[in-house]
Amino acid sequence: MTRILLLAATALTLSACTTTPIAQAPAVSPAAAPAPAWDASAALNGFFEAYDQAQLARSPVAQSYRGIKTDYDKWDDESDAEAVRRNQAANAALAEMRAKFATADLSPQARLSYRLFEKEVERSNAAFKYRKLGYVFDQMNGAQSDAPAFLINIHRVETRADAEAYVKRLEGLGPVLDQVMAEAQAPDAVLPPKWVFPYVISDARNVISGAPYGPGADSALYADLKAKVGKLDIPQAEKDALIADGRQALLTSVKPAYERLIALMRKQEAEAGTVDGVHRFADGADYYAERLGYYTTTDMTPDQVHELGLAQVARIHDEVRGIMKRVGFTGDLQAFFEEMRTSKKFYFPNTPEGKAAYLAETDKVMAAMYAKLPQYFDTLPQAKLTVKAVEPFREKSAGKAFYQRPAPDGSRPGTYYVNLYDMADMPTTEIEALAYHEGVPGHHLQRTIQTELKDVPPFRRFGGFTAYSEGWGLYTEKLGKDMGFYTDPYRDFGRLQLELHRAIRLVVDTGLHHKKWTREQAIQYVADNSADAPGGIVKAIERYIVNPGQATAYMVGRLKISELRDKAQAAMGDRFTMGGFHDAVLLSGPVPLDILEENVDAWIKGE
Repeated sequence: MTRILLLAATALTLSACTTTPIAQAPAVSPAAAPAPAWDASAALNGFFEAYDQAQLARSPVAQSYRGIKTDYDKWDDESDAEAVRRNQAANAALAEMRAKFATADLSPQARLSYRLFEKEVERSNAAFKYRKLGYVFDQMNGAQSDAPAFLINIHRVETRADAEAYVKRLEGLGPVLDQVMAEAQAPDAVLPPKWVFPYVISDARNVISGAPYGPGADSALYADLKAKVGKLDIPQAEKDALIADGRQALLTSVKPAYERLIALMRKQEAEAGTVDGVHRFADGADYYAERLGYYTTTDMTPDQVHELGLAQVARIHDEVRGIMKRVGFTGDLQAFFEEMRTSKKFYFPNTPEGKAAYLAETDKVMAAMYAKLPQYFDTLPQAKLTVKAVEPFREKSAGKAFYQRPAPDGSRPGTYYVNLYDMADMPTTEIEALAYHEGVPGHHLQRTIQTELKDVPPFRRFGGFTAYSEGWGLYTEKLGKDMGFYTDPYRDFGRLQLELHRAIRLVVDTGLHHKKWTREQAIQYVADNSADAPGGIVKAIERYIVNPGQATAYMVGRLKISELRDKAQAAMGDRFTMGGFHDAVLLSGPVPLDILEENVDAWIKGE
């Protein structure tokens, strides 16, 4: 719910690694054993543990994501002043670490943690400089949808106290929305393009539609509260009282705040411009360069990213022509794209039955992949995976598919969300590749293994680098083919289509934000060069506009992982194993691409 991705930090003093006063001990003989030597690596891990606890103390929302119920009735401070405090705390922690620990005294694992913490704070500082250029509300991000989704998906209700905390959070939702709206009206806040505002207004209206606000079925939050309270083992009278309190909070806090938000969005819509790229800002070029570096963990320029995209689009087009030959299609590439885009045989109907069929087929694909994972992975995730449709209140604006990691205590499974708002945007040809990317062996496997790592500090277990994580997700789409899946050539086309989708991102993201393309130019480029459905094209381009640079990380990361696998296979010969390579990539947790290469090189050498 913050306007820009910053390293979560805290202003609390970190003292885990300072010297602790020791009580005066009685005199001992000279033969007494000497005190054990200071273990710098253990001390550094303690330092990071204290840092993590201080972070969590500032973020009730982060606590809930971890499955911790402290401050369970509270929301985060969303003010810019708090963002400043977090940034200051992160830099104070970095300075303290550098003063107390010498890398020469650390084990290889601790030395890696030291380097990664340095990189995390440095990239956070670079992002912090441009934090005011991020949008407070847009169709992808913002408290208008993040807060209800958090309550529905993250806030567990297992006791009466949990339910009371849910009601308190409903009461607090109005004030937190007001705080975020104040940031959106700050003199240095920037507005997204005009077309963004109808999405935000629609999502806000959806939250306060239905009972208890008016006629119709229960609203999303009211239905969620009733369902969770209904499962409690408490007297019915207590359940009724809790639901009544929640109803009151929805009417007196949530509804008025959302009405104020809708009014603000209408006002800002009238003031907003129509230029899409961040090049329109005074610092737009520097901001976009920072965003590319942040997401790709490279120093690639916008022009280099653009040219890489063009080259990858040409390569994948050639592979698609191979599919055309396999299925006997005699037209040209654009005609094939049109056939794949429009033929009803590649889509389930846009009905409840069609949506259920899509979910059932996804479950089938995941079951087959799970059965084969041990042949390609030495380390497997322990947390379960569930597949869900995106909730109706946010499905119109939400992305095509996304993943939410499990709680570390096992109280919440990993969740693959698939957006079934319009089945015309979800071809059956892509079911396999999407499931591999978001589920296993993609995000669920990688992020669960990361969360379950032992003896690494929390910032490594719960943090991330987009090029690594999304590069891994895209890598696993192709890995599915290496494992013998995609036996249907049309499903293999679906894989290539999604890979093409990520290659095109390199072209259109840089086109929009560097080469000053319009939204319409970008939409046309995608339509001319892929089989993306029209609705999906618009949604994708609008995503790239409000989140500059992020979409470039997928292909950049995927190409690096594939390059490193080829390198390892060539160097190791018979010593190479898929399970060993995947451990070399996964068991460090997310890292920048240069460090990933170092890790794989060390594995090749047997280190």
